[in-house]
Amino acid sequence: MNLVQGVANMKVLDPLSVSIENAGELSIPEERKAILNTLIDYIRSGTQSGKEVNLNFICTHNSRRSQFSQIWAQVAAYYYGVEINSFSGGVEVTEFNLRAVASVERFGFEVEKEGDVNPRYSVKYSKRAQPLICFSKIFDDPSNPKENFAAVMTCSHADENCPFIPGAEARIPVRYDDPKTFDGTDLESSKYDERSLQIAAEMFYVFSKVSTF
Repeated sequence: MNLVQGVANMKVLDPLSVSIENAGELSIPEERKAILNTLIDYIRSGTQSGKEVNLNFICTHNSRRSQFSQIWAQVAAYYYGVEINSFSGGVEVTEFNLRAVASVERFGFEVEKEGDVNPRYSVKYSKRAQPLICFSKIFDDPSNPKENFAAVMTCSHADENCPFIPGAEARIPVRYDDPKTFDGTDLESSKYDERSLQIAAEMFYVFSKVSTF
């Protein structure tokens, strides 16, 4: 670990540091790196030009993969000192799935819940940064940017059924398999953690490339 990474690592909550180290040890296949290059180029172009970089991670219900992606992208950007704003949304409102919330907690985030119907979760990753407020919402919710953002499509259903995202200046498919497939099985927790770790590894890969350019 270099000095910059070491200093950044001190910024995150202690339990989260272990999860970040585990993500860094996960191998990313070359075909996935090729997919992620478009996202890397978008972020790099924005940061080099001094432009505000907004990423809106989109899946159908905004309940699992897009929430993981929003959270890990913000943490990875913070870790590497890259200025971005991370959001998430869907095409219909449900709630931040409880299984996904539990996985986030297992990775070392501090989570506080407010409300009962589509509750809002305060997700804290550092004592120095504002926590993320995570809840299920439509991609054009008032809390999300209306223009000058990249629509990062995290599931095949949303990618294939939403051919146009108003206001997006870029559309970047970065699809992930849905851990929902394992709901109610003995593999449920491990598969949610597996997907979260994959997303963490890929977001840290993305921002490591942006920060070293």
